[in-house]
Amino acid sequence: MIKPLPWRALLTAAPLCLASSLSFAAGQAADTIAPEAASTLQTQKLAHAQHFMIATANPVASKIGYEILKAGGSAADAYVAVQMALGLVEPQSSGLGGGAFAVYYDASKKKLTTFDARETAPLEATPALFQDKNGKPLTFYDAVVGGRSVGTPGTVKLLGELHERYGNLPWKDLLEPAATLAQDGFIVSPRLAGALANSKKSLARYPQTKAYFFNPDGTTKQAGQRLKNTPYAETLLMLATYGADSFYTGRIGKDIVSKVRSVPDNPGVLSEKDIASYTVKERTPVCLPYQGYDVCGMGPPSSGALTVGQILGITNQFDLASMGPNSPKAWQIIGDASRLAFADRGRYIADTDYVPMPEGLLDADYLKARAKLITPGKALKTVAPGEPAWRHPIALADDQAIEFPNTSHVSIVDKDGNAISVTTTIEHGFGSTLMSHGFLLNNELTDFSFKSYQDGHPIANRVEPGKRPRSSMSPTIVMKDNKPYLVVGSPGGSQIIGYVAKTLIANLQWGMDIQQAISLPNSLNRFGTFELEKGTAATKLAKPLEAMGYKVAIKDMNSGVQGIEIRNGQLTGGADPRREGLVLGD
Repeated sequence: MIKPLPWRALLTAAPLCLASSLSFAAGQAADTIAPEAASTLQTQKLAHAQHFMIATANPVASKIGYEILKAGGSAADAYVAVQMALGLVEPQSSGLGGGAFAVYYDASKKKLTTFDARETAPLEATPALFQDKNGKPLTFYDAVVGGRSVGTPGTVKLLGELHERYGNLPWKDLLEPAATLAQDGFIVSPRLAGALANSKKSLARYPQTKAYFFNPDGTTKQAGQRLKNTPYAETLLMLATYGADSFYTGRIGKDIVSKVRSVPDNPGVLSEKDIASYTVKERTPVCLPYQGYDVCGMGPPSSGALTVGQILGITNQFDLASMGPNSPKAWQIIGDASRLAFADRGRYIADTDYVPMPEGLLDADYLKARAKLITPGKALKTVAPGEPAWRHPIALADDQAIEFPNTSHVSIVDKDGNAISVTTTIEHGFGSTLMSHGFLLNNELTDFSFKSYQDGHPIANRVEPGKRPRSSMSPTIVMKDNKPYLVVGSPGGSQIIGYVAKTLIANLQWGMDIQQAISLPNSLNRFGTFELEKGTAATKLAKPLEAMGYKVAIKDMNSGVQGIEIRNGQLTGGADPRREGLVLGD
């Protein structure tokens, strides 16, 4: 049993020493239910601090991270503690059974780097993993639930490596708050309750998952109920005692494999060798010069930095600053730039450890040429991938993978100036819905293309043994004079790219503070249809955009941007009011 820990008072008391304005929105926000009203988006206040700051999608996680930072913990320490808590209180979005991408700034070395903790395909996987016996792709929902979709989890390995390299506080101290929370129970938030209700059918499929998330009368857990998770507390005790590697070399990993392979209706092929051999990969950041800044993020297997970078680079050929955020023409330019970037993304971007990729996707001349395809005030009729510079080109077909709008994001700056931007996920809401040791297992393999070839050409993002599926996660650190200026990112499936690009354009081009930029109504165009955020001023763009030639869809758009701005030694922060995030600082 876990001994009584000093975190109980923290987790039941009101938050102390908050940044001057809380960025907290409770109520309806959820992965799968309607976001906050437009009035909330407009009135959300900017948070201020001087020494350190943290922004997460859940107030309990933010409080835990705040206390770690206050105790002298580093940005990496705070993220370890926060991730352990998020996997408990926001299980639909991320957890120990998933993966993550991290962009990290080491203030002592003045170095920016990235860490790839993306899940990997099992070594026994084949390109036909998500195809029936006739080679026809499965439907998403036939593939997602069960063991078939589970990739090798990377999150715990990332936590261990970040702490080993950048941690200040003892490892076990970082796991105590979440362990206490699991043992004593936490209060189910309205967002979690809504997600549970909307996923009732899939969550009821497996006894262990059903027993945890359902009441004896067959209803899912309701907002305000206390939910305890003793197996999760025991898992954290095991990790606290034996370290992060014990997840991969001991009983936890073995049990994950057993669960995945033995599920009766949709078994997977994950093996103990997959678990034991998993590694986090440190990769060079992908950066784009933009408006006097360097916008840096995660390269492949993430498509985030490249696609966000293309949107910024293409729109930079137009005077967005003078058009302003209320201009339909500005959004038309952003929308068509996004369509062009997504066309390249679908053709070229995948795990470059397996698939070659053009070197010129962010080349200045290439982006200028793509921008010339856009006519202000008139929608592009057709969009196709471009032909960027490529030393060893191969013929590829366009990807057809599906990404759903879940996931979570954490932004942290510590007192020493270290910064971390992490986007973390188990993919679909509640992942595969399989549970092991108190946490849900991912369904990350469904981020691969279910088809392997099209018209005789291979699809770059096809399933291959050991490969990491392409992602849209876009953790970003914007640099100014070789120091962090913005730490930002969002959940939201392939819409992540547009949410992050919007936030960057709003801050760097339109002069909005980070909270205003985050709260700005979402207007996205990935594949031709302009998506406008329901209940916001974005709907006023519908008629002008239709007149330009677009099909328009007005819909809920559940971004979850968490951002910190660093200017003149002061920290300001914003949390997306469409979820239940909280910014804290000192």
